[in-house]
Amino acid sequence: MSQRKILQFSTGALLLLLPWFGGLVLGEVNKDFSNCLDFFYYKTPPQGVNAPGYQPICQRHKNQYRFASLYHHQHRTPLYSAYLLSPADGKRPSVAWMYEPQLAFSRANSEMEPFATPVDQNVIESQAEREDYRNSNFTKGHLNPSLHQKTKEDREATFTLTNIVPQRAGSNSGPWSTLENDMLRKFNSFCEGPMYVITGAMPYESGARWINNRVSVPEYMWSAYCCPSYKPNLPDHVQSFFPTYAAVGRNDPNSGEEIVPVNVKARASVRGYDVKRMSLETLEGILRQRLGMSIGLFHGQCQ
Repeated sequence: MSQRKILQFSTGALLLLLPWFGGLVLGEVNKDFSNCLDFFYYKTPPQGVNAPGYQPICQRHKNQYRFASLYHHQHRTPLYSAYLLSPADGKRPSVAWMYEPQLAFSRANSEMEPFATPVDQNVIESQAEREDYRNSNFTKGHLNPSLHQKTKEDREATFTLTNIVPQRAGSNSGPWSTLENDMLRKFNSFCEGPMYVITGAMPYESGARWINNRVSVPEYMWSAYCCPSYKPNLPDHVQSFFPTYAAVGRNDPNSGEEIVPVNVKARASVRGYDVKRMSLETLEGILRQRLGMSIGLFHGQCQ
């Protein structure tokens, strides 16, 4: 058997075992987040995510860790990305979309890399690729958005498909974009230290929906922040936003309204993509019910 076939066979067999054993143990795709704990409050990743198939990724770009993602192999999307919010010091970068080599090859380069043409079959089998989104009627929705990252290199790192979920344009450029900008304003106006952010996706309760029969589409987006150090004597209208706050956004205008109601007066282009602000505890309750896991996002509720 040729060396290439042996590699393809070995990689394929390993990928089949990943959901049962929790992932690779080499490099930046690892069994845990031990190499990038600084992106989590109290150096503690979310607790209670115990289902098989999730792969921790310490997102590494230009020889530095930039943020962290928990990736689901079968869904080919992240459950969440965790990062430190730092307002961008420049424009959105023009950069090629990237992938995670170690999801495809266990001993590959530990840094994200731009997609090659043609895309290697092992890469296609292990994660989402650009073609999955072509003509899908979905945008590439950042969980860690580039506008929340200060340096050019940090912003570039957000353009990996392991940080992306299929997101409707009405959400991505509408109410969800408004939420991302609102978080920036709160950070700039009231935080006196770091703001830890975890943003994720919530699958359909009725079963997975797919683009290209490969990439899972979320029914909702969600986000939560932890700002443990903030200004004293907050104005009454912002006191409930600290030290934690959260939100859930609709990604399907036809979903029910039990989690996020619809504003029927919204303009047509964004109607049905509403975002509902809520307490951290309320979001965790929704995630527990929807994901079937008792999830705690921030150590000690950020207290």
